[in-house]
Amino acid sequence: MIVDSKLSPEVLTRYFRLNDNLPSIYESINRDLLIDRAIRKYRGLRLIRQDPWECLISYMLSTASSIPTIQKRICLLSRSFGQEIEPGYFSFPDPETLANVDPSELDKCKLGFRTQNIIAAAEEVASGELDLDVLFRLEYRYARERLMRLRGIGEKVADCVLLFAFDKMEAFPVDTHIRQIIQHYHIDDSYFETCKNMSCMGDWGREYFGHYCGYAQEYLYYQKRMEGFVSLY
Repeated sequence: MIVDSKLSPEVLTRYFRLNDNLPSIYESINRDLLIDRAIRKYRGLRLIRQDPWECLISYMLSTASSIPTIQKRICLLSRSFGQEIEPGYFSFPDPETLANVDPSELDKCKLGFRTQNIIAAAEEVASGELDLDVLFRLEYRYARERLMRLRGIGEKVADCVLLFAFDKMEAFPVDTHIRQIIQHYHIDDSYFETCKNMSCMGDWGREYFGHYCGYAQEYLYYQKRMEGFVSLY
């Protein structure tokens, strides 16, 4: 239920992906008892569609960090370099601002080794060298390759950004939780006879769950975070 929102219904529908056909997606990804359980228990869980620039930087800030730490960095970044839009609330800083910020000032946001990576990404976007709108039109694999040319972006971060900002439903981010799920429930799959690294796990997810594997990842991830390893029988 949404109460007293100043945003238009169209903005909310787009952000929360309310037009996604969940029954059809469930039918597409429901391949085994594990995902079936997650769908039944967490039915209605949706991906979101974030602003591409904000999503890109937020996930660059997420590497080797806990969720509270990530939230703190984003708040510090917005408070220091964004615009105040309501008393005490600040917008996310735009690429041009971060491209021209003094690194010592950015360091005050406790970004650590990520400072130079954030500035480099901002410079590429601000200059037009990286046109984020183009990524919407690229096939998934080419969009991922382009993101991974940025300093500090590996497969997992690229997949997260593509899934949550660029409508690439075939992105299957493999983090610690997803790796543990695959190792616990699926590692005996013949797919892993010759390759068991996280890159292969991402390829497996795309092949196993199909086009909407990003939704499968979300349900498996959430179930693991909420319950740990679950019994299927």
